[in-house]
Amino acid sequence: QVQLVESGGGLVQAGGSLRLSCAASGSIFSINGMAWYRQAPGKQRELVAAVASGGSTEYADSVKGRFTISRDNAKNTVYLQMDSLQPEDTAVYYCNAHTSTVSATRVYMPYWGQGTQVTVSS
Repeated sequence: QVQLVESGGGLVQAGGSLRLSCAASGSIFSINGMAWYRQAPGKQRELVAAVASGGSTEYADSVKGRFTISRDNAKNTVYLQMDSLQPEDTAVYYCNAHTSTVSATRVYMPYWGQGTQVTVSS
């Protein structure tokens, strides 16, 4: 099994910054893409940012220039640096990782963290 544990959420004023972390553990053989999603009340879950195993990144238009995704492959960890936060960034943030396990090294499955709340006050 694979577990993803997020940390770093909280309450911040508009214009402030937060850094989210997500560490993967368990029977990991290899991790392909890693990503951050968010879900605001009454809205669908949406992709915020993604990073491939080789380091290439993509971002939602709404966060380009403000958020930075990165990963540490040695630690099986993905980060999301969030700057210039706005009230519309308020949501539960989830990390996602496409991971193969030691029992199925060629099969990549999506795993999710439990979510961390980010609240931006105006």
